[in-house]
Amino acid sequence: MILAFLAFSAVLGAPSRAEERPTRPFFVEIADGVYAHQGLVEETSPDNQGDISNSGFIVGDEAVAVIDTGGSVAVAERALAAIRRITDKPIRFVINTHMHPDHIFGNQVFAAEGATILGHERLGAAIAARAESYRMSMAEQLGIAEIDRLDIVGPDEGVAVLAPRIVDLGNRKIVLTAWKTAHTDNDLTVFDTRTQTLFTGDLVFLDHLPVLDGSLAGWLEQTADLMAIEAAHVVPGHGPLDARWPDAMAPQTGYLERLAGDVRSAIANGDGLQETAESAARTEAEAFALADAFRRRNATAAFAELEWE
Repeated sequence: MILAFLAFSAVLGAPSRAEERPTRPFFVEIADGVYAHQGLVEETSPDNQGDISNSGFIVGDEAVAVIDTGGSVAVAERALAAIRRITDKPIRFVINTHMHPDHIFGNQVFAAEGATILGHERLGAAIAARAESYRMSMAEQLGIAEIDRLDIVGPDEGVAVLAPRIVDLGNRKIVLTAWKTAHTDNDLTVFDTRTQTLFTGDLVFLDHLPVLDGSLAGWLEQTADLMAIEAAHVVPGHGPLDARWPDAMAPQTGYLERLAGDVRSAIANGDGLQETAESAARTEAEAFALADAFRRRNATAAFAELEWE
């Protein structure tokens, strides 16, 4: 009986994988009044609660803007608590860089704080079209309990392509730029003019294999314009914070260019989709984390796009 009790106590007291992770501040200050959070380079799981993407916030004299809200309500609640340990200024805006769950599933937490949610002009339609499928797919990855308390909240206002919007937080202006179809059809970047800090969303991946859910040709076409932004600090959508700019773009660009070249060659040679998905840019992909999770999907999406060129 004693042995059984000890065994049971050991199970109850065993730390979860999440508890075993090294502790660190949720946000770090990367420039004056600019804070960023580095998510884990992993796929979503109950252990990580969807904390797999980068996010941040910017503090002006009058208000705060939050950039992306994380992959679950739990992550957003942690983010809000961390922000409140740093500032009590009102959170006036949430800015979503694109539609994917790991960047928007915490929106409801900040909407409840009175924040206006901003995003690309196509963000609302993209979220609405995918909300039910997101719920279904993420239920297994996050767990039913987390999904049951999730309300997928879209943007209140949209930013038009080629018409940047300036948001003033009080002697602090940030520029929101909506891009043409690239990683998705609703990518948006955030630029703090005071510190020249750029939040790229998933237009830039570091360490994590880039994920294609929009247009490969469009992504490559706009890469030069993205790299031309004179930024002193750059926060990618995934991977290490404060990337060396624009050099940090080289691995991603090399992979995307090779993917496009391999897929075009495969189409010209009459190769099938399955064969192409297995081989296209495989060596370049395997230099990134999560290659096995996404490289075939990327090649499949690229094949579907490029065969109609």
